[in-house]
Amino acid sequence: MAGSGTSRTVLLIVSGSIAAFKAPELVRLLGADGIQVRCVLTQGGSQFVTPLTLQALSGNPVHTDLFSLTAEQEMGHIALSRSADLLLVCPASANLLARMAGGLADDLASTLLLATDTPVMVAPGMNVRMWEHAATQANIRTLKERGVQVLGPVSGPMACGEFGPGRMVEPTDVRDSVLAFFRQQARQAGRLAGKSFLVTAGPTHEPLDPVRYLANRSSGRQGYALAESLADLGADVTLVSGPTGLRAPAGVTVSFCETARQMRDLALNAVQAHRFDAAICTAAVADWRPAVMQDQKIKKTGRDDQPAPLALIPNPDILAELSELSPFRPSLVVGFAAETEKVEAHARAKLERKGCNWIVANDVGAGSDVMGGPDNQVILMTQDTVEHWPRLSKEEVARRLAMTLADWFSKAN
Repeated sequence: MAGSGTSRTVLLIVSGSIAAFKAPELVRLLGADGIQVRCVLTQGGSQFVTPLTLQALSGNPVHTDLFSLTAEQEMGHIALSRSADLLLVCPASANLLARMAGGLADDLASTLLLATDTPVMVAPGMNVRMWEHAATQANIRTLKERGVQVLGPVSGPMACGEFGPGRMVEPTDVRDSVLAFFRQQARQAGRLAGKSFLVTAGPTHEPLDPVRYLANRSSGRQGYALAESLADLGADVTLVSGPTGLRAPAGVTVSFCETARQMRDLALNAVQAHRFDAAICTAAVADWRPAVMQDQKIKKTGRDDQPAPLALIPNPDILAELSELSPFRPSLVVGFAAETEKVEAHARAKLERKGCNWIVANDVGAGSDVMGGPDNQVILMTQDTVEHWPRLSKEEVARRLAMTLADWFSKAN
């Protein structure tokens, strides 16, 4: 995620596979997450995508020729191979994989790969027959033994009309693997390296019958963004998520649930097993659930189709339970308060009532477009301080909160 505070650079090598047409989308995705991308385009790769396209999306010159005097003046191939934090070959053709395994250095891409001590990741893309050939499989085994991370391939339809393994994984999957790599690196030196966080996110669904449930408008975006920002700073993050339509954050341990009781069990079991440094409850947990879940769909009754009476009972209070003093209580427990009126007063009351350390309050009243929307405007409240933050994207709120948490732990230590 952009703004993690660390330099993250990828040298992307695009080789001669039809899957090269996916490279521009990958460059765009990596750039959106704040990753600097430099591109190397092989002669075969240039048959499918142009240098101008990759340059326009990456914002950097595209390197194509080992013996280009201009390129050598700007950055020699040895320096170029060491200028990145990760070398990514995507797509990796059968030909380039073979030359990597054989240690050949007959063009810019293969020379870079031979001259580097930087971690290497490859995403093969080729015809099913080429992938299954004994020579390709032997090359893949050799590269894995040397520490090269291999992404896929997966089974699917081929451009040639065949179906089977050899299809390159999607750009979103490659992006996630790159993010997971950088987040793993951040655990060694990031601002939150050595710290572990529990984050709850999303709504809960409380079933009425097999086809209906009680829920709220939470999208889970704020909690997911926070989990990513914490991981970008080097934290070991466990995310407990209710039902959302969001992609699981890369490099984060995720457990999924549906109801408040399931979320409570997952959260407390994780706390007892892991001993987290902090727990952050962004989830919009349903306060009540139906007293009885009907086994069959509830039918309309009577001549006027009057609804059947609905009895509700309280759900467990996850934030209050996590805040209770016990050997397993995290050092810092942070709650979220979604309010529609008297936001600061209600948030202060929740802070005192729940026994947590901080409350992040926001106004989700009519017209705010916060619950389910892309932006948020929060008040960060502790026992002694109140901070009013401006309206920001949920990703920026997450980054600011993650940095605030890093500052707190830095002072606490």
